[in-house]
Amino acid sequence: MPKIVTIDQMRRIEQAADAGGWSYDQMMERAGQAVAAEVMSRLAEPRGKRILILVGSGNNGGDGLAAGCRLQETGSIVTAYLVRPRSDPDAHASRLRELGGLVLARAEDADESALARLTAEADVLIDAVLGTGSRLPLSEEVSAVLSRVEAARSTRSRRLLSLAVDCPSGLDCDSGAHAPETLAADVTVTLAAAKPGLLRFPGAGLVGEIVIGEIGLNPGLKELSEVPMELADAKTVRAWMPARPPDSHKGTFGKVVIAAGSINYPGSAALAGEAAYRVGAGLVTLAVPGGVQLPLVAALREATWIILPQEMGVLTEAAAEVLRKGCRGATALVLGPGLGREEVTRHFLERLLKPSESNVRGRMGFLPRENEAAPQAEPLPQLIVDADGLRLLSALEDWPARLPPGSILTPHPGEMSALTGLDRDTIQANREGVAREKAAEWRHVVVLKGAHTVVAAPDGRAWVMPFATAALAKAGTGDVLAGAIGGLCAQGVAAVEAAALAAFLHGRAGVLAAEKSGTTAGVLAGEVAGLLPAAIAELERG
Repeated sequence: MPKIVTIDQMRRIEQAADAGGWSYDQMMERAGQAVAAEVMSRLAEPRGKRILILVGSGNNGGDGLAAGCRLQETGSIVTAYLVRPRSDPDAHASRLRELGGLVLARAEDADESALARLTAEADVLIDAVLGTGSRLPLSEEVSAVLSRVEAARSTRSRRLLSLAVDCPSGLDCDSGAHAPETLAADVTVTLAAAKPGLLRFPGAGLVGEIVIGEIGLNPGLKELSEVPMELADAKTVRAWMPARPPDSHKGTFGKVVIAAGSINYPGSAALAGEAAYRVGAGLVTLAVPGGVQLPLVAALREATWIILPQEMGVLTEAAAEVLRKGCRGATALVLGPGLGREEVTRHFLERLLKPSESNVRGRMGFLPRENEAAPQAEPLPQLIVDADGLRLLSALEDWPARLPPGSILTPHPGEMSALTGLDRDTIQANREGVAREKAAEWRHVVVLKGAHTVVAAPDGRAWVMPFATAALAKAGTGDVLAGAIGGLCAQGVAAVEAAALAAFLHGRAGVLAAEKSGTTAGVLAGEVAGLLPAAIAELERG
């Protein structure tokens, strides 16, 4: 799985590779090959296509020139525009000239009108001005060039394929901040590993599709292999899909209980239940207040039911013991979607999560003496807490210790704020860091939802999803994700892998739903649930 590295980590990785015998020149050559290959893969016929490369003075510009040499060899017509002077002689610039490419230097061979003309005539624009090490604000010369290119690009009548090398110039690869002049890319070929700023808004809105360009690094290189952050990809999550043997039965794929819904939010239970079935769970049991069960039967005919004690359509404290008994034989429990936040429901949660013997030991350091009563309760199955369950949980004293070990928490930024006391802006500015820190502190799996959902394990590992789509910005899609996680846990997928796999499938289903609808605006949560099998089929096809 591709790593996600900071600017400093990438610098140390390159230094270690160079010290180990894989030189910067070799890395640059491989980077150029990766960029050229990505361009060629997106052109029906590269021969005769006009390629404009904006070239900076550093290694990023060298990568662009190396790509230009390869593209010129394939028959493309390459022009390299040197935004800043490069060392003289420059081996890649000299080679591009030898191959018949054109190399123009700003304020020497080319004036601003020439740059506008080149942009207007190009089929492909490669942005290789600034790399990962650049800092804001931009210099006047770089700002002027990018502004001129954007002005020319905006007046074109035909599409211009825009590709950024490592990152769009003017984007901070750690924070995601960017200069106003930064050129939006259709695709970003980020070299060796993804960078946090490509996955953090506002910069994430400018990178287009993210492609990892290999530069020949040894995957076993210590400085690279020990990076705990990874960008989730299909190849890796595919390995976590549970097997479906032909001689199986419903018991093979486990039972998930979903405690959800209330008089104001009855649909949450159905959405989570459908998602659990759609990812392959053998049996889904919906545990709901009695007053909302009958309308839900038609929505999910395949479910079985646990009717929980309720008052005015919300769960009461007495529901805790009924639910515990109903979880016998279950392999997963999803708790929280649509429960509401009434005081009686908080008492239900408090009773359900009363301290177990193992948690008493953890807080006290010892067990009560033999003649003292220790809290006893039937153990809960793998627990997934979502939505209102998280809000209610945050009000309980020492709540992390009340949960079964390795529980899965699925907050959006607002719910994460309630759990942590941090404000939303602080969380959003460092989503990966906050998720990893709290997963380690709480000793539970954290799924921080949103654009590029983060899944963090207590041991420090984390996965960032490659999806950011407004199709998922709709009520009920979180219920779908919680149900999908529960459905995978029910089948025996370990907590961390189930959370990451479900988040990947959920994100992909959102993209598919938008494609099917033709817009992100009209996608409903139920449609996302309905397309989970299509996302699974894509994984299975490879």
